[in-house]
Amino acid sequence: MTGQLPTTRRPTRQRTAIAEALSHSPEFRSAQEIHARLAEGGAGVGLATVYRNLQAMAADGEVDVIRTEDGEAVYRACATEDHHHHVVCRGCGLAVEVTGDSVERWAEAVAAEHGFVQVRHTVEVEGLCGDCARRR
Repeated sequence: MTGQLPTTRRPTRQRTAIAEALSHSPEFRSAQEIHARLAEGGAGVGLATVYRNLQAMAADGEVDVIRTEDGEAVYRACATEDHHHHVVCRGCGLAVEVTGDSVERWAEAVAAEHGFVQVRHTVEVEGLCGDCARRR
């Protein structure tokens, strides 16, 4: 996301618990899965609080968020702080962070062509990883 300044929010107990839960999993997880993991660990964090914090953490660039084929938002801790995109395996969920200068230039050019400024974008590329392709 270009032209966006990071926001610093107060580190609440709930936000810290969510960040900790995400730090133990390299896969993308739904809010419900994160909530269940927190409940199993005894953290008293409501599902609405999990959703609200995940949305804020995504807006702040602390977590990656992508949409599944059925439109559900899933989250994981960012491996890098820089703006990036993902190549995601439809089979196993493996996600690899990638940068793409040509994508950045394209997004800026399309926005400018239509008079948009302060542009944000998300690009997700889906396919099968090598292991899943070999299994099929």
